[in-house]
Amino acid sequence: MQRRSFLKGIGTAGAGIAAASAVGPAGAQSAAQSGLEVRWRLASSYPRSLDTIHGAAETIGRIVSDATGGKFQIQVFAGGDLVPPFGVVDAVQNGTVECTHTAGYYFFGKDPTFAFCCAVPFGLNARQQNAWMIQGGGLDLMRDFLRDYNIVNFPAGNTGAQMGGFFRKEINTVDDLKGLKLRVGGFAGTVLARLGAVPQQIAGGDIYSSLEKGTIDAAEWVGPYDDEKLGLAKVAKYYYYPGWWEGGPEMDLFVNMDAYAALPKEYQTILAAACAVANAEMLAKYDVNNPTALRRLVAAGVQLRPFSRDIMNAAWKAANEVYAETAAANPRFKKVYEPWKAFRDQQVLWFRVAEQNFDSFMASAGR
Repeated sequence: MQRRSFLKGIGTAGAGIAAASAVGPAGAQSAAQSGLEVRWRLASSYPRSLDTIHGAAETIGRIVSDATGGKFQIQVFAGGDLVPPFGVVDAVQNGTVECTHTAGYYFFGKDPTFAFCCAVPFGLNARQQNAWMIQGGGLDLMRDFLRDYNIVNFPAGNTGAQMGGFFRKEINTVDDLKGLKLRVGGFAGTVLARLGAVPQQIAGGDIYSSLEKGTIDAAEWVGPYDDEKLGLAKVAKYYYYPGWWEGGPEMDLFVNMDAYAALPKEYQTILAAACAVANAEMLAKYDVNNPTALRRLVAAGVQLRPFSRDIMNAAWKAANEVYAETAAANPRFKKVYEPWKAFRDQQVLWFRVAEQNFDSFMASAGR
């Protein structure tokens, strides 16, 4: 499970699948050719209605089946069908299912280090997250951490920068956050609680009903395409951005280590290649679908609002305080946080030179 071997076949999607089909010595039969059949169950954390984020799991299942002539099958179950959406790590750890497709920060309560598999406030954007995992040492660090949970992880999706969510009322100052019940996951809840909000972790399929009933005052999910599908604009009209807690959240395939070790090398490589395809495909789908969904939401009366500088500055300060305190108390968190922070700061410096200037010009020219 070394990073270099994992990455060897991951270039373009086609190259990855081609590498996965290699059979080794001349004349040797592949595992699929020899008739080896493997049947896995995947418990997703997401409802089937969210076709892009849930669809990544279906993509993985389809590719491993196609690449093995149907010999390696992964049956995908939507969130709650087999195990609760937030119970998937326990299910993979104890072997109830072989794998899950989920967001690592959901399991912040087990250990905040889980969040680095996905996103933390004021963290990496999607490109930077991929760079950290694939070339920056992040995958080695996270696999070392997840070994204690009997899990090996594969990056398998990214939404890109998310929205801040739908709010029932305008939020202009930090004081406006006080007492606000907000559906939000991971580290963001800890940071927002420090600012006076009351974070709630609610599965995707239950967000609409919670907002409609007034159980919560605001909810963030992903972005325009998924938020429109959930119908959040029907019960809250103020739509805030950016989701500073999710600059480039990664989804992962978490696999039971024993089940993974039992796979022939060929199937391990195919699985890795399938996850690489899902990783790229999810981001591309969101980038295609979000712009038109945002236009529809605004046309329907949604009020688009940026978080104020006052809120952003307060959240930045609170986030850094939380990181320092968590690192001081949790050696496993510190082991990942310190190299992650150095990588993030280096990336920000580079992106300021070319990417930010290009994006800023294009945004102004496009007006």
